[in-house]
This record gives sequence, C-alpha cells and structure tokens, in this order.
Amino acid sequence: MKELLAIKSDFNRIDEWAEAFADMDIEICLWDEIDDPSTIDYALVWVPEAGALHRFENLKIIFSIGAGLDHLMGPGVLPPNIPVVRMVEDTLTAGMVEYVLYNVLRFHRFMPEYEKNHRRKSWDAILQIPAEQRTVGILGLGVLGQACARVIADLGFNVVGWSRTEKHLDRITSTFGDEQLDEFLAKSEILVCLLPLTRQTRGIINQRTLSKLPNGAYLINAGRGGHQIEVDILSALESGQLAGAALDVFEVEPLPVHSPLWTHANVTITPHVASMTTPFSSAKHVYENIQRFRRSEPLTHLADMEKGY
Repeated sequence: MKELLAIKSDFNRIDEWAEAFADMDIEICLWDEIDDPSTIDYALVWVPEAGALHRFENLKIIFSIGAGLDHLMGPGVLPPNIPVVRMVEDTLTAGMVEYVLYNVLRFHRFMPEYEKNHRRKSWDAILQIPAEQRTVGILGLGVLGQACARVIADLGFNVVGWSRTEKHLDRITSTFGDEQLDEFLAKSEILVCLLPLTRQTRGIINQRTLSKLPNGAYLINAGRGGHQIEVDILSALESGQLAGAALDVFEVEPLPVHSPLWTHANVTITPHVASMTTPFSSAKHVYENIQRFRRSEPLTHLADMEKGY
C-alpha cells in the first residue's frame, strides 16, 4: 500500500497537486475527505486549525505549503516531535526574485513619478542615478533574501543585508544583530523586507526604524504583514521620509476596503502574490524529502520552530 499524503490548502488546486504527484509512489487525499486519520503518513498544509494535525497518530512529516512558518506558530497547531519542512524550491525562489527585482528597478528608475507625469501629459525628465550609486538593503538573508541580493548585485547596485546572525556573501555587505540594525537602515535607499515573522521581527517596520532610513527612501515588503505598522508607513509617506512603498503583505488580509493604503498615490498594492507555490515544482521538493526520510537521511530545509524559520 502506498503511503498517504494529506493536502490542506486555501487554494482550489487539488487537480494540479494530483497531476504533480501522479508519477510518484505516494497517494494524496484532500484534507476534508480523510476517512481514517491513522492512515495519514505526511501532511502538506497551509493554515491548519489548532488540533487538526494531532488526529494523525502516525504522522511522520509536516510540510509547509509556503516558505514562511508563521501559519504553524499558533497554540495547539503542531503535534510534538513531528519534523516540519519549509517550502524551499527553485520556482518559489525565482518568483520572489522577480517581484523584488521588478520593484527595485521600478523605484530606481523613478517609474512611479513617470507614471504620474504620463497622466499629466508632462514631458519632464528626471536625472537618473547610476546603479552603483544606489544602495539596496535586504532585511533578512535567508534563502529568498540571498537569492534577491545576488541578482540585484549582479546589476551593479550596492547591496547591504541584515540578519540575526552574521552571513558571509560575495559582494554583499553583511550586518547583523540589533546593534547593527541602525547602521544597515541608514544605508538602505531601497529597503526590502524578506524576514521570517517571529516574535523578534514582528512590527520591525515602524516609526523608529523608518526614521533611520535615508530621507526619501523606498520600501518593499514581501515578507509578512506582521512585520509592518501600517499607520507608521503612512506617516512616513506623508512626511516624505518614504518616497514610495510596494506592499504585498498586510496586517489584515485581505486588506480592508477602508484602508487608506488603497488610495495613497505613492503606494503599490499586490494581494500577497510576490511568490506563489507551484504544485509541479513543490511536489518534487516534498517527494525528495519523503525519499530521504525512507532512507533515514537528514531532511532538507528542516524548520527550527523555536526560531520560527
């Protein structure tokens, strides 16, 4: 009998998942159609309810559908002593690189200003700044942050990164720890947030940290909405401390229709789509780890739930 993988997703994509796993010796089933919880060997989940995973008494591995783990961090969500594997695979990473690079170049080349000029039928030119004179700050140097940093550096930008612990990356200036955060912010003309959401990083984009950026900086948040204090972002935009923001994540999702972010002239909003899980490539990542488990080999991208990433 094949081992059984239960899939819980907020997206109606079970046909895609079924096709992705079709050639693998693993059987899949929908979360809501499980007859016997004791038959479930693995779970691929997004936002499981508290206690739901505990009913699978023979569960071997929990796979996160997304790269982040905050959807698994609530009380009573995870059963004890079951390994959790993060979703880290090339297609998901490429999607984030595309989103971040697009917005970095958009701000760097003053495209929001040119879009306004277009609507005003204005032919005004804006003096271009060479890439080597522009510093992009990457807040979070995990898999996604490092991938974005390398591509941005390839285009000639100065890139500075910040992480909880020291990293050593070619062409990237690494800062780390609370004592170096202000130094990092002071250099970041375009700030990109790709941090995991943890107790330490919640609310990190706030009035104090925004005030440490160069005047007229830009903000790109493709991490989590819990990283940002939206009233502080709006205040920084109104004062000119921020010249613009591209936000893919929000404190409340979907973003409420009454939020002033919707109508702010210097804010670009996308609905948490910077990088989306693709069943075809994600299934390979899941299956490779299942095979490693069968061979008693270490799992790849094993989560540290105490750290939150």
